[in-house]
Amino acid sequence: MTTRRPQAGPPAQADSGQITAFVVVMMAALILATGLVLDGGLTLGARERALGEAQEAARAGAQAINLAVYRQHGTVVLDPAQAITDARAYLAGTGNSGTVQVRGDVVTVTVTIVQPMQILDAAGLSAITVRATASAIPERGTSQAAVP
Repeated sequence: MTTRRPQAGPPAQADSGQITAFVVVMMAALILATGLVLDGGLTLGARERALGEAQEAARAGAQAINLAVYRQHGTVVLDPAQAITDARAYLAGTGNSGTVQVRGDVVTVTVTIVQPMQILDAAGLSAITVRATASAIPERGTSQAAVP
């Protein structure tokens, strides 16, 4: 009695391995999309952080009023040198770098943050620099009545 072997399936097609290339391309696209979402979110967060630090540093500088002029005349005048010193001291305390300018009674602070990329670094984008600028002026009192 002879046993017959089952015949093997059809010979291999010429397109074998195409699914592997498709999977590789799709995985690369998914990783890139994930990088855009994650690193994009980190970049937006860094921008918000830079803006908050710029606003706070500008406010710190705007509090440097010339007390002698205020006591003699009751007018709020900014002490430019002290305003720059106070704004820079605030930035140094937060560990951020930036520039401080005073023109008249306006303190303007620009904060620069370099945000390193987590996933897009593999695609050649190692970091993104974000900048935010804010200004503040010294004011006397409040513009609204206090709520009891």
